[in-house]
Amino acid sequence: MKTLYTAALLAALSLAALPFAPTRADDAGAAKLVIGSVVEDFKLPDTSGKQHSLSSFKGKNGTVLIFVSVQCPISNAYNARMARLAKDYAARGISVVGINSNVAEAPDAIKRHAAENNLDFPILKDAGNRIADRLGAQVTPEAYFLDASNKLVYRGRIDNSRNGDQINSEELREALDAVLAGKAVAKPEVRAFGCSIKRA
Repeated sequence: MKTLYTAALLAALSLAALPFAPTRADDAGAAKLVIGSVVEDFKLPDTSGKQHSLSSFKGKNGTVLIFVSVQCPISNAYNARMARLAKDYAARGISVVGINSNVAEAPDAIKRHAAENNLDFPILKDAGNRIADRLGAQVTPEAYFLDASNKLVYRGRIDNSRNGDQINSEELREALDAVLAGKAVAKPEVRAFGCSIKRA
């Protein structure tokens, strides 16, 4: 019994030591932005250092903020899906903006990663994880959908599986489609999963 306990403890410690160990958004117990809250305008720099306000990227029908990572394998598994989402909804008046809050991921690496993975939507650098803290973001990828009035109407995962062939629910797209149809979001909050944001 002691041997089994020791083995389990060592396994848990090994997983915790991984730089991008999978976790869920609520695991850290941080304060979360409440559904229905209005997100105030903010400014962050792009990968070239130019400052942009949230309002400058605001879509006519809303804005999706997705916390992303260069190194996280779970975030990377969503690269093609995030790029497709941005293209699918741009013509429908919803913009997608990436936010990178990981302390060790430099703007140059973020810019290179975006180019290599065809991430054509803007990605902003959240140095000091100020915006991640304001919104309560904990993992990558984690999505926030703000309607036309900047009211938070959905937060959580993009869909149910990092493996594209195992997707059977796409909560973020469902939220976008509901708002575009003038309906309430059926599932406004679904726990996100991914790699923990490495804060400063």
